[in-house]
Amino acid sequence: MEIFIFLPASPHRPRAKRMDDLTVISTSIVRPENNDRSGRVKIHLTPWDLFFLRAEYPQRGLLFPKPDPETDIISPLKASLSAALEIFYPLAGRLVKVENEDNTESFYIDCDGSGAKFVHAVAKTVSVGDVLEPADGLVPDLIRHFFPANGTRSYEGVSESLLAVQVTEMEDGVFIGFGYNHMVADGSSFWKFFNTWSEICLKGLHSDHRKSLPPILLKGWFLDGIDPPIHIPISETKPPTRGISSSPTLQEKVFRFTKENISQLKAKANNEIGSNAEKISSLQAISGHMWRSIIRNSGLNRDQEVQCNLLANMRQRLNPPLETECFGNVVCFGTTRTTVGELMDHDLCWAALQINKMVGSITNENLRNFAEKWVKNVEFPNIGGGGIPSNPLLVASSPRFNVYGNDFGWGKPISVRAGPGNTSDGKAIVYPGTQEASIDIQLCLSSNVLAKLLTDAEFLESVTVA
Repeated sequence: MEIFIFLPASPHRPRAKRMDDLTVISTSIVRPENNDRSGRVKIHLTPWDLFFLRAEYPQRGLLFPKPDPETDIISPLKASLSAALEIFYPLAGRLVKVENEDNTESFYIDCDGSGAKFVHAVAKTVSVGDVLEPADGLVPDLIRHFFPANGTRSYEGVSESLLAVQVTEMEDGVFIGFGYNHMVADGSSFWKFFNTWSEICLKGLHSDHRKSLPPILLKGWFLDGIDPPIHIPISETKPPTRGISSSPTLQEKVFRFTKENISQLKAKANNEIGSNAEKISSLQAISGHMWRSIIRNSGLNRDQEVQCNLLANMRQRLNPPLETECFGNVVCFGTTRTTVGELMDHDLCWAALQINKMVGSITNENLRNFAEKWVKNVEFPNIGGGGIPSNPLLVASSPRFNVYGNDFGWGKPISVRAGPGNTSDGKAIVYPGTQEASIDIQLCLSSNVLAKLLTDAEFLESVTVA
């Protein structure tokens, strides 16, 4: 049975498409190996799913060592991807848009097996050092060419793949970049899929282990009192046309918090609370430190409001709770607000404690109240590509994701990077670090604030510039 559909090149141009130092060899569609749709019902979208309707696809990528030159990596990657999509079949579907009679539109996921986009590219002149150790120390602009869904927004999933993968063979490494529709999956669900894909590729398509892999567990959940599908005013389903942007130049830098850095920050935050009970988590302590440091170098007025936003996993916060392994998008934003003056007049403990209180306030009752209000008055933020709250700090992803356990058969990842998509001033993408108990953060800031941050002795005391 044929499971790969290759898109033919135009007769008016060569198959390969050159973009700077990168050449696209082929673009194809990989479908689930068994495309039987029986029993696969359509998936209705919750308020938390639809909140990302305007958002660009999140994009992440793993940098691997280069395999033996004689090794064919593309065929096994496609075959194992097809097998993984058989398990995680919503990623191989498409969105369906329904136009309602009340001048609204509704969306749902059709698990039709249309497949995932797969790009094979070569960048022979680009080295691992070019990505990890650029001359200016910043995340290099060339890396954007290593991702397959640049500029794609969630609502475009009616025609675009809900999952896109790009494998780029470099001079001395391989970069696997991917983008996915945030309405279909959150980071927790996506990394579970990615872990399964790499495991199948490593252990073989016909291994006994593959046969024992559990089926996908869908959330199968919707709010009482809110009947799907949710109706969204047509005027709200696409982002407004933008004029010439006056936003500052954004740059990205990777910072590493070592085990010792984290221990010191966490101890400082908890000791100053004056209680024997430990309240502040490692990520809350790091977030508080970054928040104060960024604002200290922002040049904002003391009376200006600032925010710290975090993405929170809702699975165990709902009542009844969902299984931790359930697939889908089950995250929400938590926001804590204060003024520049108040944040600067207090210490790390105070900032981290505000974040701690905000996380604790994300309860079943508050989640349901948000959903009920949102359905009655649909609103979409328009920051950072759409769907992401405003700066100055948004903490996304998690150090708990299994990033470095992925092995497709030629070694585990060297590093991880975030690609274009939902990028905004103050966006912090969190990963587990390569060192024991460390955390890496890819931080996006305006160039002038980042330059000041890199000379801020108080900030640099607790962080390593990667």
